[in-house]
Amino acid sequence: MALLQLGSSLVCYNNVLPKTWRRPDTMKHRALPRFICSAADKTASPQQSVVVTRRSANYPPSSWDHSYLLSLENQYAKEGRVRERVKVLKEEVRKMLVETGNSNEQLELIDTLQRLGISYHFEHEIGDVLTKIRYMNDVGKKPDLHATALRFRLLRQHGFSISQDVFDIFKTSLDDDDDLKGLLSLYEASYLSTKSDNKLKEARSYAKDRLREFIERSSNDDDDDDDDDDDDDDETQSYMRKMVIHALEMPYHWRVRRLEAHWYINAYGTRHDVNPLLLEFAKLDFNMVQAVHQQDLKHLSSWWKDTGLATQLDFIRDRITEHFFWGLALVDEPHLGYHRRILTRVFTFMSTLDDIYDIYGTVDELEIFTDAIHKWDVNRLEELPEYMRSCFLVLYNNINEIGFEVLKDKTVNVIPYLKDAWAGFVTCLLTEAKWHKNGEKPSLDQYMDNTMILASVVLQPLYCSRYSDKNSVPILDASSDNYLSVIRSSMVVLRLANDLGTSSEEMARGDTPKSIQCYMSDTGAEEGEAREHIRGMIDDAWDELNYEKTARETTLPQGFVEVAMNLARASQCVYQYGDGHGHPDDDSKMADDIRSLFINQLPLD
Repeated sequence: MALLQLGSSLVCYNNVLPKTWRRPDTMKHRALPRFICSAADKTASPQQSVVVTRRSANYPPSSWDHSYLLSLENQYAKEGRVRERVKVLKEEVRKMLVETGNSNEQLELIDTLQRLGISYHFEHEIGDVLTKIRYMNDVGKKPDLHATALRFRLLRQHGFSISQDVFDIFKTSLDDDDDLKGLLSLYEASYLSTKSDNKLKEARSYAKDRLREFIERSSNDDDDDDDDDDDDDDETQSYMRKMVIHALEMPYHWRVRRLEAHWYINAYGTRHDVNPLLLEFAKLDFNMVQAVHQQDLKHLSSWWKDTGLATQLDFIRDRITEHFFWGLALVDEPHLGYHRRILTRVFTFMSTLDDIYDIYGTVDELEIFTDAIHKWDVNRLEELPEYMRSCFLVLYNNINEIGFEVLKDKTVNVIPYLKDAWAGFVTCLLTEAKWHKNGEKPSLDQYMDNTMILASVVLQPLYCSRYSDKNSVPILDASSDNYLSVIRSSMVVLRLANDLGTSSEEMARGDTPKSIQCYMSDTGAEEGEAREHIRGMIDDAWDELNYEKTARETTLPQGFVEVAMNLARASQCVYQYGDGHGHPDDDSKMADDIRSLFINQLPLD
């Protein structure tokens, strides 16, 4: 008889656990090309030994030891005087935001607060300011490209509808070489485009070319510097050059907010007009929030260790710290730790199942496993190969636990939706496994149609736990156009960004063709052309996300759409320079990002 304990992370089936549920902590990570399949062995005669050849991705062990993560400390979390100082600074900034009379100065302040990562303290005040500015009449004011572009970007970012036509007045003045600030703001604003904003996309291309020209000129000017002390103009030029390079590398709208805050705090400190009060507040707040995130990470590292999956399934990616990075990138506010933990577990299960289907399992085993998840029946545990049992149990318990918490908190049963999401996820993985086994080459359309089955698995648990109630659950029942558009668009960016970063490596080990290879096969294009096409598909997905953020008829909470955008942002961050998830070396950007967010505090000097 099966016993399910919703409040724990373990189902006890007939009081028997696999012998390999836990192994000594001293056991090292192994990546072997061949393993004995115990499920097959049981069907063989005593004289026979059935050996199944297994693939291996040779994933390196985790860079972040569990004991090391538990040892992390943050001095700012312990000092009462720091908290008192933050309260004083917060009130000063609130007054600054509310009492500033000039609308352009208010926009500049809001942008600075966002980039510094402290705008979450003032969501109500920022909403009021932007609502007022939205309906201001600019007739009679001198056209200002920077102010117009900043206003456009902030309004769209916060869900207000504003037309691209506001830039028409600048068509004849864009050749002004002196308006570097305006061109940069126009470039950043252009990434808030929707699919119908053709003029805005043309402006993006123009602004990008002009900004690149500025970088080339400024690089040539570096050799001509004299020995005089930098004046305000030199500091401004240096700051603008830094901002332009940063934007051309990746626009602000596509960046992970918490990482951007860390970067911008340092950049802002180099401005000649830096506000010391804002800088101090941003640094203290960053360090205090980091202390909260460290506690989340410790909790999750202990949870992951207790599951035993990293040691039992030694072919999978042991990446709880990187999975927490994903969860944090989606939801970073300090008071939303529960939702961060849910998301981190979701990413962990996605990665584990992906490795089982993509690398280790045979098609016969995967079909049995897929059927078990579809039926969501713990009583069928004995039908699974031994190495799959603990994985099924941990997934089963954790998803049911999420459903139990939602039922307790909101009196809504969301387990059927969560179960269906995971059933769809493994169905997609099984399809790809069969493509690989049979040597099939899907078309790009087939590849993307299969990808869409994945769409709800990441965001649905968050929607259910944070936004669902008796009125909102019908959105899941009816699969509303807005909901589907949001989750599918974010999944397109996730999958395609992953392909751009990992495709070459995965093809080298013989994986199923990815989107790049599918397009090359469909059209005969070279790899460079195919990659450019995939980037265009990512742009189109962002257009859809931007549209849903400002769609007046949407029934979705603005916060949920923003989380979907954050999923896209996290994807492009992790895979920007290759496989930041599967192979995060100690000197990789991913490792640097983790140290910045979870380990190293910002100095106050």
